[in-house]
Amino acid sequence: MSSPASALAPAVGFVSAPPPHHAWVYLASQSPRRLQLLAQWGVASVALLPDADEDAEALEAVRPKEAARAYVQRVTRLKARAALARAARRGVAPGLIVCADTTVALGREILGKPSDAAHAAAMLQALSGQTHQVMTAVAVVRWDGVDAGAEVPVQLALSTSTVEMRRLRTEEVACYVASGEPVGKAGAYAIQGAAALWVSRLSGSYTGIMGLPAYETGQVLAAAGLDVWQALAGHAAHEAPAPSKTTPHP
Repeated sequence: MSSPASALAPAVGFVSAPPPHHAWVYLASQSPRRLQLLAQWGVASVALLPDADEDAEALEAVRPKEAARAYVQRVTRLKARAALARAARRGVAPGLIVCADTTVALGREILGKPSDAAHAAAMLQALSGQTHQVMTAVAVVRWDGVDAGAEVPVQLALSTSTVEMRRLRTEEVACYVASGEPVGKAGAYAIQGAAALWVSRLSGSYTGIMGLPAYETGQVLAAAGLDVWQALAGHAAHEAPAPSKTTPHP
């Protein structure tokens, strides 16, 4: 039996404009996993991606001795502020903006996105046979059409999961790196891909490891004024077919 969310989910992909009678947000992320998850929950996404002259990668620079927990929340807040400024520059319609950032922590070491194939292989060898943490912070900020800058509150939540990985063979790592899947992934792997075959145990949020934790995302959206289940119920009521009229038998 399909769930209400899956039955009412929009097609996966950015929409060009806010759809009528449907929950929607601005998504300030190029991650196809985040786009897919929002659609799975019945939330359509309008792209609010960085301009060509924005140095988005600079926001992810790690400070000396910065803890992973502090790092991922700081970066997510910076992304939210940058997206709010972007909305103001572009003069887009009012709406909620969703941002997120994911990082992998091996002890006190922060493993971000690999810079090249050799870097990806080194990250995976470091994770081999070890237990690590995956932290995803999600933030929602409301763009109301007025550039209020730092005065606009950012709703933020953090998901932390623990992942145990079995020992990896050198040829496995080489094959996985050659597949291209580590590109753009914190810790150089994607839990929803072939790397799942290496995970012996995980505790926490599977969607958080993917890049957008379901529970925390629902909480920050609700805090910002969008109750996803209420929106789904309203959409279902609007889309429900009118009762058929029947002629009573004499």
